[in-house]
Amino acid sequence: MNRPELVTRSETSASTTLERPPSAQTWLVVTMVVLSGYLLSLTGCAGTQRSSFPVVVKRTQMQMGTLVTITSVAPDRQTAQAAASAGFQEIHRLEGLLSTWIESSELSRINAAAGKEAVTVSPETMQILRASGKIARLTDGGFNILVGPAVDAWSVLDRQEVPSDATLAELRALTDLTALHLDEDRMAVRLAKVGMRVDVGGIGKGYAADMAVGAMKKVGASAGVVALSGDIRTFGLLPDGRTFPFGIRHPRREEALLAYIDLQNEAISTAGDYERYFERDGARYHHILDPATLQPARDCQSVTVVAPDGVTADGLDTGIFVMGRARGMALIEQMPGVGAVIVDRDGKVWVSSSLRGRVRMNEESVGR
Repeated sequence: MNRPELVTRSETSASTTLERPPSAQTWLVVTMVVLSGYLLSLTGCAGTQRSSFPVVVKRTQMQMGTLVTITSVAPDRQTAQAAASAGFQEIHRLEGLLSTWIESSELSRINAAAGKEAVTVSPETMQILRASGKIARLTDGGFNILVGPAVDAWSVLDRQEVPSDATLAELRALTDLTALHLDEDRMAVRLAKVGMRVDVGGIGKGYAADMAVGAMKKVGASAGVVALSGDIRTFGLLPDGRTFPFGIRHPRREEALLAYIDLQNEAISTAGDYERYFERDGARYHHILDPATLQPARDCQSVTVVAPDGVTADGLDTGIFVMGRARGMALIEQMPGVGAVIVDRDGKVWVSSSLRGRVRMNEESVGR
């Protein structure tokens, strides 16, 4: 049988299928293996004429401090490649605005001016800051883009020290979201206190995935996947009319799948305590902090959110992780088009009503 063409291309020194990408959400390994295996099944026999069928292009680059994989489906190879390139270009452009590692970025300039003056920003920066505020309100402050100084104090990958209560008390004043002022008339942003810092790492990859999808559609892609670490956005259908298959990582069994789900015109994102952490005296200290206490949130092992867009999925997974299973799932049940899979502190799996019938548990992993 004739099948669509698959073009795979890696633009980093690593291969496209990775054993351990440098990120906090390496559940993408198993996620993309599920998708990659399916895409390879579409290639058909070598030498078969497939010019009348859609082309599937898959490429990988290092952007935003992580490996970004874009899968593009289009009527021909030239369009598929152009769409993938457009997606990467959009992510690169946004990185120049939003990265706190680039001194000239708008967020870096906002942080450098903390406690001093307002900084004029682009519509994109204002948009993501507004979206961050919305997620913060939805999650009762569980999502907070100002906790960066506290995350640094914990330094779970480097010093691996438990900060003193006095240190955390001093930092708490720097996480006050009311001290982040957005002037949308002047398109200006101001941090009221010296030492405050904005970091949209908890929502920026979802935003970049959304924007990359828009760029790909403009060029002519009919379907695709944009994956920035564990933040993934899909659109359209695979060439044979099927949805995109993905896997959710088990939070306590490295590289094992907890469950499977198919996505169409949706985003998926996972927050977990299993990548950036250290253990001391039998306790696990990870990087997802409760802004109210500046201590690691304790009620969940992982939270996976499925939503219509990447911003919502990316922001909610962290916010719900902090809220905890009961409050977080109650919020999800009130949001049309949004679903979640939560693994609580005891390892019990909870699936929202909107995803029941869609999530397929991996029986080999459940209960282990």
